[in-house]
Amino acid sequence: MGSVRVGIIGVGNIASMLVQSIEYYRRTGSSEGLIHEVIGPYRITDLEIVYAVDVSRHKVGKDLAEAIFAKPNITPRIVDLKPLGVKVRMGRILDGVAPHMVEDFEPADLPEPSMEDIVRELRELKVDVLVNLLPVGSSEATRFYARAAAEAGVAFVNGIPEFIASSEEYCSLFREHGAVLLGDDIKGQLGATIVNRALASLIANRGARLIEGYQLNVGGNTDFKNMVDHTRLHSKKISKTKAVITTQDNYEELWRKVYAGPSGYIEFLGNTKIAYMYMRAKAFAGSDVLIEVKLTVDDKAMATPVLVDTLRLAKVLKDHGLSGCIDWASAFYFKHPPKPVKSDYQALQEMYRRLDELGEPIYPKRTNLY
Repeated sequence: MGSVRVGIIGVGNIASMLVQSIEYYRRTGSSEGLIHEVIGPYRITDLEIVYAVDVSRHKVGKDLAEAIFAKPNITPRIVDLKPLGVKVRMGRILDGVAPHMVEDFEPADLPEPSMEDIVRELRELKVDVLVNLLPVGSSEATRFYARAAAEAGVAFVNGIPEFIASSEEYCSLFREHGAVLLGDDIKGQLGATIVNRALASLIANRGARLIEGYQLNVGGNTDFKNMVDHTRLHSKKISKTKAVITTQDNYEELWRKVYAGPSGYIEFLGNTKIAYMYMRAKAFAGSDVLIEVKLTVDDKAMATPVLVDTLRLAKVLKDHGLSGCIDWASAFYFKHPPKPVKSDYQALQEMYRRLDELGEPIYPKRTNLY
């Protein structure tokens, strides 16, 4: 059966939760909280982190088991880890560190790798899947690592709101090199966007019409502090807003009537994200329906179950020799997939159908979403 050899770009809070969760589920033998226990032949415990890149002087050169707890990470320690034998390597800074985040990330004063260096490292370590966990707004840096993955023939999972898997340019690049590309922008397990989408879908499914709405998000980790610079938010706002309004038939007219995006940094919240949602709908005989919701979640715990699914799914696709942007593999898991979908339930059932065609199991099959 083998393992899924994973590389991480950006050893931040999500990376910390990912690394710890593999060991947590290995020790507990539990499956609670997972979206899927089995995808193809792979369980979460088959994920093996073999490569990690960051630019912080607090992380570069350290064993990954130590680096995931280094400044400015604040993800709590859920397991004690022995050294993993994976040394964090120096990456390319490019636009990955915003000017107002220099004091937080403290880039190391070390030589930065070339594209050829990254491609060589990915090949030498036989990385199956490279996951992008850079800060929001890392446009140049994301494209640098995506190209490196493609040239190395490595699957790429784009966890942030840079439009890579939803770009025909990059889909063609990955097809050309025989590599898989999934993305863009993780849709958390029970995060603000998926809850907002579920409520918006409910409105449409019950014969009503969404008129206006907003989703405001605040948090206290470096992700939210990074997004204080609104110039880094363009693609994030598009990704989150589009994820909500694509559930509706009146999609085009809602662009200026629905807002979804980060709205503030409050340091003491730490990894806690608080989302405030408002929706106004027109229902029977023109009557108004108002929905207001407050959601409180651990921001990084919501992203990780999607990661552990998509990393395994990318490996399954790679095992079958598929390449490029596999739209049905991204639709359920990402806010801005190659082909937007109105229904998450239908997207999930389509993924089950396609995996059945490949002869690959997935368990459990979620058939009672709504």
